[in-house]
Amino acid sequence: MTTARPRPPTSAQVALKAGVSRTTVSFVLNGVRNQGISESTRAKVLSVAREMGYQPNAAARSLASGSTGTVALVIPKASHLCVDSFLAQLVATLNEACHHHGLKMLIESTDEEGREPGSFMNLVRERSIDGLIVANPRISEHSHLEHIAQAGIPLVVLTSRPDDLPGFFTVPSDTYLSAKTAVQHLLNLGHKKIAYISFAQPEFDSVHEREIGWRAALTEAGHAPDPALVEYADISAQSGYEATRRLLARGVKFSALFAGNDTIAFGAIRALREAQLRVPEDVALVGYDDIPIAAFASPPLTTMKSDPIGQAQTALKLLMDQFNGQVTPTETRPQTQAKLIIRSSCGATITPP
Repeated sequence: MTTARPRPPTSAQVALKAGVSRTTVSFVLNGVRNQGISESTRAKVLSVAREMGYQPNAAARSLASGSTGTVALVIPKASHLCVDSFLAQLVATLNEACHHHGLKMLIESTDEEGREPGSFMNLVRERSIDGLIVANPRISEHSHLEHIAQAGIPLVVLTSRPDDLPGFFTVPSDTYLSAKTAVQHLLNLGHKKIAYISFAQPEFDSVHEREIGWRAALTEAGHAPDPALVEYADISAQSGYEATRRLLARGVKFSALFAGNDTIAFGAIRALREAQLRVPEDVALVGYDDIPIAAFASPPLTTMKSDPIGQAQTALKLLMDQFNGQVTPTETRPQTQAKLIIRSSCGATITPP
């Protein structure tokens, strides 16, 4: 004679014995916070569940808590992944860290066809993700980020403008001061006419701050920033090449160039050579990021060393803090500044013209 196995207890039976609703049981057993459940009620539900041997299955946990175990990295354009080494390092580090914590990672772009820039709430609804890490948002998208924060959705922003996002979980980088340092280095070498090629349009946080840093360094040195010495590229070396050609076509003289990122600098080197201008003898050059191949440029590239690996690790840690119930940042994180790495392209040992 076969003895029937006892049926496992249900959440309804746990709720009945604990004297609470099934919703309360679901929230407590799935670790959902901020639902107005007292600690005494939470302890009672947990005690009854243990006593009865109740265990929610994985599907029930996901349904009850809304947890999918998925994190989204939001970037402006998916095409940037093909040409931006900084972003590639950020993605690789985040992906590895997510796997370490048993999470999946999605990469979302706000510039997908048919999608309005800044539609972060739709990303959450469409993809059923648990939280977002937003890299280099547009300045105009800060209001969308505020909507996400107000909705209680875990969010971390990699930004150069943390003061615009008070109370947010941010990974701040001082690209203003870093860009200013790069230009001051060129000024200290004796250059007065210093061009600037941005790595994207000034609508983005970090782009805007780097241009302000360029302007501030020149102004403080007594040199009026010349708008004719500014061009805007689009991440890739090709766009840097084309932007440098537009700059040269204006016929405005300059003896140094600050590139908004290293890939832009690589494109600039080719355009300058085609124009029979030598780096650094005719035009000193400084990039930004210190991507792995910067030291192997010809000539090796002077640049500002950023930290995509550290930023990615910090971003996921802050997101995990929110998953674990931390609803506001416990401290204001200091803005990290990129470090000047001097190589041959700036002509530091060459008397500038």
